[in-house]
Amino acid sequence: MTDIEYLKKYYNGNIEDAIKRLENGEPVQYIVGNVDFMGNIINVNPSVLIPRFETEELVSETIKRIKSTFNTKIDILDLCTGSGCIAISLAKEIDSNVTATDISKDALEVAKNNSKLNNTNITFINTDLYTGINNKYDVIISNPPYISKDEEIMDIVYKNEPNIALYADNDGLEFYERILKDIKSIIKDKYIIAFEIGMTQYDRIKSLKELYLPEASIECKKDLQGRDRMVFIYN
Repeated sequence: MTDIEYLKKYYNGNIEDAIKRLENGEPVQYIVGNVDFMGNIINVNPSVLIPRFETEELVSETIKRIKSTFNTKIDILDLCTGSGCIAISLAKEIDSNVTATDISKDALEVAKNNSKLNNTNITFINTDLYTGINNKYDVIISNPPYISKDEEIMDIVYKNEPNIALYADNDGLEFYERILKDIKSIIKDKYIIAFEIGMTQYDRIKSLKELYLPEASIECKKDLQGRDRMVFIYN
């Protein structure tokens, strides 16, 4: 489906104005105002990243692993929640208490509204990753900023989506290291950590795992395009 076909199908306003916005480089998802993510309607605006199919894959694969690992109600923490699409999808599929954090107050407002829209009960916290959080979790999941600051990306992404949710220092590895460095303080003895990653980052994330969680196992899963895209760390 082309972007114009998408507009004609889903946009409720003046279609001529919408096409002009599209021609001026605005993402069709922001014009329509929402996307379908794993069967859930997720509202989006320039405060949050547009959910991608690769993130649906991350959630689907995480759900499979949760169901094969735990048989009781669990505690889940979604870091860098953005629109809340990951937290909402997990809350609807897994018997769990879900907490979601983001450093952006504007993003959290979008996530809270999406949670209400989808009838989910999620605890949202405005903080930097898990600063100030003292609870422990069975599952920690994150699609953090992972694009290197010298990496070129499509103009439509660079000019419209929030850079704070795209770019990371240390060749894109900043948030993975920050998450793993002190994660023992908030994970239970038996755990799953799930990350979406850039397609060239697995080996370096594996090295970070060996540094901070040497006892844990690690698995890399490719996306449907055959690119390294998901990392799962287990204990």
